[in-house]
Amino acid sequence: MNYRTRMRNLREDNDLTQKEVGKIINKSQQGYSHIEDGRAELKIEDLIKLCDYYNVSADYLIGRCENQK
Repeated sequence: MNYRTRMRNLREDNDLTQKEVGKIINKSQQGYSHIEDGRAELKIEDLIKLCDYYNVSADYLIGRCENQK
């Protein structure tokens, strides 16, 4: 599973909109959407913010392991 799919799944599992998650990483809804659909890359700073927000490891978010911690 790639990080884009994990990002979408985590967002949906937490009942969040793209706009809400975009605010967490200081992006517009469109900017966040571009990351989820592959038109933009996720910056490392934003990866860290998302991991902290969702309380998951970076390895989980980028698809290197199945364990969230």
